[in-house]
Amino acid sequence: MVLHQDATAATQTTRVRFVGPFGHLRVVDLSPSRIGAQVSQFLADFGADVVWVEPPGGSPLRQEAAYPFWCRGKRSIVLDLHDGNDREVVRRLAAKADVLVETCKPGELDGLGLSHERLAQANPGLIHTSVTAFGRLGPFADVPVDEDLVLARLGVNHLFSRMSPFDAPPFVTAPFAAFPASQVALHGTLAALHERARSGRGQLVEANLAQGFAALDPWVWFEYLVAQRWPDAYTAAEAYDERGCPLSPLIFMLTVALTADGHWLQFASVGPHLFAAKMRALGLEWMLDHEDWKGVPAVSDPDKRMELWTRMLEAANHKTLAEWQEVFEQDHNVFAEQLRSGLAVLEHPQLIHDQMTAELPDAERGPVRQPGPLVKAAKTPACLGRGAPALDEHRQEILAEMPPEAPPEFGGSPPAEHPAARPGGLPLDGVKILELAMLFAAPHGPTMLTDLGARVIKVEKMAGDAIRTMLPFPEAGGAKVMQGKESICVDLSTTDGRALVREIAKDVDVVIQGFRAGAVQRLQLDYQSLRKLNPELIYVNAPGYGVDGPYGDRPAFAPSIGAASGIPLANTAATVPESPGLTIEQIQDGMRRLWAANSSANAQADGFAALGVATAILFGLAARDAGGGGQELFTSMLNTCSHAMSAHNVTYPGAPSPPTPDDRLRGLGPLHRIYDAADGYIMLVASGEGDWPRLVAALAGEIDLGADPRFGDAERRTANADALVETLTRVFAGRAAGAWESLLLSRGVGCTKLHLGFSEELMLAEDFGRASGYAVDVYHPTFEEHPRLAPFVRFSRSATQALPGVLAGQSTDDVLAEMGKTSAEIAGLRDRKIVG
Repeated sequence: MVLHQDATAATQTTRVRFVGPFGHLRVVDLSPSRIGAQVSQFLADFGADVVWVEPPGGSPLRQEAAYPFWCRGKRSIVLDLHDGNDREVVRRLAAKADVLVETCKPGELDGLGLSHERLAQANPGLIHTSVTAFGRLGPFADVPVDEDLVLARLGVNHLFSRMSPFDAPPFVTAPFAAFPASQVALHGTLAALHERARSGRGQLVEANLAQGFAALDPWVWFEYLVAQRWPDAYTAAEAYDERGCPLSPLIFMLTVALTADGHWLQFASVGPHLFAAKMRALGLEWMLDHEDWKGVPAVSDPDKRMELWTRMLEAANHKTLAEWQEVFEQDHNVFAEQLRSGLAVLEHPQLIHDQMTAELPDAERGPVRQPGPLVKAAKTPACLGRGAPALDEHRQEILAEMPPEAPPEFGGSPPAEHPAARPGGLPLDGVKILELAMLFAAPHGPTMLTDLGARVIKVEKMAGDAIRTMLPFPEAGGAKVMQGKESICVDLSTTDGRALVREIAKDVDVVIQGFRAGAVQRLQLDYQSLRKLNPELIYVNAPGYGVDGPYGDRPAFAPSIGAASGIPLANTAATVPESPGLTIEQIQDGMRRLWAANSSANAQADGFAALGVATAILFGLAARDAGGGGQELFTSMLNTCSHAMSAHNVTYPGAPSPPTPDDRLRGLGPLHRIYDAADGYIMLVASGEGDWPRLVAALAGEIDLGADPRFGDAERRTANADALVETLTRVFAGRAAGAWESLLLSRGVGCTKLHLGFSEELMLAEDFGRASGYAVDVYHPTFEEHPRLAPFVRFSRSATQALPGVLAGQSTDDVLAEMGKTSAEIAGLRDRKIVG
């Protein structure tokens, strides 16, 4: 980060002046986890002065390999929130802050006199961003803010069961709740900043881990809805037959294979021409025209399916990684990603080309390899330069900058309602976005912003976006990603069609495009072309890989991006061998499990990427509000996923190992683990400071853990981890999972029952999802009245909205009429098949 230091003779203290598009913002971060850290990290990357408040002894984040990344550019001060004097310091910091970030349980700060209502009395412009586990409503509002507790209760471990060689649902390592929650919280924060630029007032912004996870799902919600409402509409097919052979043609298109020298590859061959190119590279192109293999990869005969699968895996295994990479260079329609992990993720050629990796100095650790900024901005770039702070490093300068006295509003009885708490309009009211993208990874970013008031005009091809037909029920595949938008079908291959889109672009705030490299330039819909028509335009490039570079024109699908960013290898840990000489049966088993670890419809790379797209759009608006003007921005699926998987890819000499489950995929240790209960499973999370005494007290009726010398302190519990697992295994097997959940949560111990079904059924349940505010009812032309997921972020003052999806071209006439086209002109465009 570029810094300017000014010394004044009066104080003889050094003041740090922050630069960048957010250089005018001060942020107070009270969070001890990566969830809040990645919210404030984004703001710090773009110049905000982030004051990170750590507890005595330091934040547990300091024990993580990714600490230098999550906390770069911040200032550290140690304060004990249970000490009255230190709470006074926090109040004074908040009184001069623009944003406060915290990840406390609901009510926890209220009891300390640090509620939003009290802080807003002294600082009506404060944006208070709060991330909880399940939200502030419903039966699980008081659950500790831990992602593994949330994933377990929503059935995510059960969802990934196929990746495990064991009977129990596996521990899931990828941050399918933590990273989405941080991005949703950022969405709310940036939207609130945009709204504050108009109103001058702050507000409470609420996000939670449960709805963060739900944001990743492209269509499973509607697949579940169709199955419940129209059970005879179609039968959801199993992924594999009883012999373990793939049933879906999609799995043959997205094959996971092992090279001759022992490297796993994730192929990306969705579409007839891409699959044909892959079969040609495998030496199996003869099957495409052979009568016995008609329709391949859709093969109904089970023996032929097994033969096809075996032939493909054996052919892939005949080439080394280097030989396959040579094939990929010769024919860009043939492509597979190497399954990467650790530093290999940051060594991806496209990330290096896009300058989306960084090596920053760290006083304690030396040079640290880490992801670069989440968004690349042409005019208001990130200001990377300072590493993460030493513990309490900035105490003196932070205290010297504080107001000399506490604001008089603090103390006494609870304050009356402040005007900053009164309801207002939609935070993105008046923002207009033009979407040029297909499927889910880029388009769902704008979708989430319609909930906050943005108007999104989606340009579709004449037959409609292909996602609409991804499921064998009309509109089910695309209903979620189309929510809240206006759809106009345009033939972009025609001069008149492109002219119409350019005319729309004259009057929008944002254009988002997600095509492969070179496509928008050929259409003359690139930034350089459109900025001539709209100089204040925010133009967001959101491809899979890049707008140019070595992978810019490569096909990008959720499994291939997930493989490149480390999702499947992190989830399976060491349970899938990666070496030459494996038998075909071992390769087939490895493929099944790596596919399952990477390609769940509910949680995958597309969902991560869409969250990054929404963040990029909102960053562009906030930077423009701060005087940055219009500009070209860049984010990619690959880069966003490298941020999501940062716990595993930040590297430096002596770095601790990333979080890795044990050899049975049960968890991270005896106190952070899945245990068998009498009728199912529980997730125990009791490894934090202060958790052990509460666990001992809660289990006192079953066992006296406190009397066992093997577990007398943290060091002995670590040395006797296997014994502690055995002891707790015996204890937890004695009661039902629900009973343990009730007992341990009531005693302040993190524990949830593993749901062994669909998360959607919980989200729709009256006593869970409905009570927690996760679902609302809307009307859709196909589904009629139906529940949809509620907006993922809530505000204390601004409103949100939940609109239904739209059909392809549903808004064509309205949008054209708004542009001034007459009925006759619109009819003429339809007749000439320019619009549909």
